[in-house]
Amino acid sequence: MYGAPYSQHAKKMLLLGSGELGKEVILEAQRLGIETIAVDRYEHAPAMQVAHRHYVTNMQDGAAIRAIIEQERPDYIVPEIEAIATETLLELEAEGFHVVPTARAARLTMDREGIRRLAAEKLDLPTAPYAFADSLDELRTAAHKLGFPCVIKPLMSSSGKGQSICHNEDEIAACWTYAMEGGRTQKGRVIVEGFVEFESEITLLTVRSVSGTSFCHPIGHIQRDGDYIESWQPHAMSEVQIEQAEHIARSITDELGGYGIYGVELFLTKDGVLFSEVSPRPHDTGMVTMASQDWSQFALHVRAILGLPIPTIRLLTPAATHTLKSDAELKQFAIGGLEEAMSIPNTTVRVFGKPETKIGRRMAVALSSAGTVEEARSLASRAASSLSIEEL
Repeated sequence: MYGAPYSQHAKKMLLLGSGELGKEVILEAQRLGIETIAVDRYEHAPAMQVAHRHYVTNMQDGAAIRAIIEQERPDYIVPEIEAIATETLLELEAEGFHVVPTARAARLTMDREGIRRLAAEKLDLPTAPYAFADSLDELRTAAHKLGFPCVIKPLMSSSGKGQSICHNEDEIAACWTYAMEGGRTQKGRVIVEGFVEFESEITLLTVRSVSGTSFCHPIGHIQRDGDYIESWQPHAMSEVQIEQAEHIARSITDELGGYGIYGVELFLTKDGVLFSEVSPRPHDTGMVTMASQDWSQFALHVRAILGLPIPTIRLLTPAATHTLKSDAELKQFAIGGLEEAMSIPNTTVRVFGKPETKIGRRMAVALSSAGTVEEARSLASRAASSLSIEEL
């Protein structure tokens, strides 16, 4: 039983991070009568526009985060981004606050080293070969050991920032600089991965709830410069691949624990399924579930957090998404082409409402459904290409 928002008996959910994914989480929580608070580093973030209250603060300032949480006393603290003062979350959890899914999951998954060592060295899950480097010289040694091409990533980043493919010796220095510039922290450490010849890459949305562990149908996606461009559901997989994927997803999410949705990223190769990364929150590629499933990933996340049952997850139709990304930095702009995009059958658009553009920043997404994945992808691509970002 939940009291009404603003009342003495209201249940409060506080989001740390207020982007487009957080916005959908807020809306789903409000549909169940939850009082919502959005926190992020900049004013007018998407989730702030729909939350009951919001705060602007440095997300890596533990004292500032603690002050907000102690003031609000939320029933649920829901991290929505990686770059958060996770040591403070661990302390708050130890003091009795409920961090979703757990503070340990938030800390480990923001750190590519921690989660990779957990998956490969503790759980013995199959991954790409990897090494870590703290300097340009160590990076050079690791790249030669793993071979070219190799993938170089900062230990913490989002939307592909700082991630690059190094093809030869001559590119190593530039890849190091790019990783240092794109990382979410100032730590001069990177992960170097052997290049995986994969047939496709997928997200397996995995839900931990009072009903047990559930899986959504696999989501295929295409990334460019480490950031997703389009996604579709379901992605065709053999029974053996599905079994391997679910084993990996169950293993890593059981270890991380808690209730909520996890986005488990996997590579499908000719030799089997490999673990790539995991996020303890809704996944950007999972926006397709707003068009494909009876319960979107956001609704599933909120239900799981609140301890409500999730008896089934039904795929209603093949669906796809295609993003609109900015190629300029603008403070005054408008999204154009909505009329044309939304005249396409079985198609809708989500405009995120971000207050300014940056190069490569996602500003909107087209969602389409159809009788087949291929048709849905074509419709979503057409709709996204109809959209534009116009300077005012």
